[in-house]
Amino acid sequence: VQLQASGGGLVQAGGSLRLSCEASGRTVSRSDMAWFRQAPGKEREFVGSIKRSGGSTYIADSVKGRFTISRDSAKNTMYLQMNSLKPEDTALYYCAARTQTTVLLTGPRYYPYWGQGTQVTVSS
Repeated sequence: VQLQASGGGLVQAGGSLRLSCEASGRTVSRSDMAWFRQAPGKEREFVGSIKRSGGSTYIADSVKGRFTISRDSAKNTMYLQMNSLKPEDTALYYCAARTQTTVLLTGPRYYPYWGQGTQVTVSS
């Protein structure tokens, strides 16, 4: 699976951004996908994940109510809609994928496929 993340940028606090992650490869249709983020000097943090079918999602408590994850299977693309952005959301955002499992996984070590990251900067 190959992943290409895009959509990052500079936004003021309270603003919105939508990230996209386009996937390609033979096993995309059988893959669960996820978003992670990493701020300078911090560990990579789980943001949200979505099942292969798109029917089930899991969002981290730190962004629940502000971020929404979705997936367009026809386009092999996953999205992260980010609203009410805060300066602490500033990070490099990565998309990741793995072969589908029974439950959604939140640890980065469970995801073997990664995109290159897209920078999100939120100014106060």
